[in-house]
Amino acid sequence: MEISKLIKVALLLFFVQISLAQNVIFTELSGKVTEGTTPVENVNIINNNTQAATVSDADGNFSITVREGDVLVFSAVNLEPVKLRITAEQLSSKELLVRMTAKEVQLKEVVVNENAGITAENLGIVPRGQKKYTPAERKVYTATSTSIDKLLNKISGRTAMLKKEVNVEKKEMLFRKMEYLFDENYYTERLKIPVNDVKGFQLFCIDDAEFAVSLNSKNKTMSMFLITDLARKYLTILENEK
Repeated sequence: MEISKLIKVALLLFFVQISLAQNVIFTELSGKVTEGTTPVENVNIINNNTQAATVSDADGNFSITVREGDVLVFSAVNLEPVKLRITAEQLSSKELLVRMTAKEVQLKEVVVNENAGITAENLGIVPRGQKKYTPAERKVYTATSTSIDKLLNKISGRTAMLKKEVNVEKKEMLFRKMEYLFDENYYTERLKIPVNDVKGFQLFCIDDAEFAVSLNSKNKTMSMFLITDLARKYLTILENEK
């Protein structure tokens, strides 16, 4: 009889629990998600108890079925997740306001290149836009920077020698630019310059002021136009020398 009574009590408690569970009321809860004062779109909202889920719209609004005691989880990219246990007061409110915060971004270690972008201008050592001298030009500037230096170097002939170095340096730079723009076949096949006269023709070209300007300005179209006319003139000179 004792066992029979225990079974009856257990069954009674079981049915009472079922009855209480059936009496739990689910409510459609509306809310709005913001980050600061800005509505947040595409926030994932999950009811941890029932696994019901939804997503906030463009205005941050959402609606989800809940009951008192359920836990809602709010998550989104670049935002800290929020867990919220629903209370009776929240269920009775017209709208649940959920404020989220931006995640703190962990910056990777940055290795600073000691030489990158560091110039005399950036450091304030020289004014911006100041003329940049080549090594040979710097020697001429130094030799003529004061009246005494200018006089002494003029008497000794050093200034004239240094100016010649500048001219040689400029011609070497023009030669390198020509080699970059035109290969040897261009001279012999396209311009019809004899192989043995290519170097002489290059000297002839860089002595032309207009052609030198086109090289320095990196205007390849103009350089090609001018070199064609220079080739015609040079071939005429070669013909007259025969």
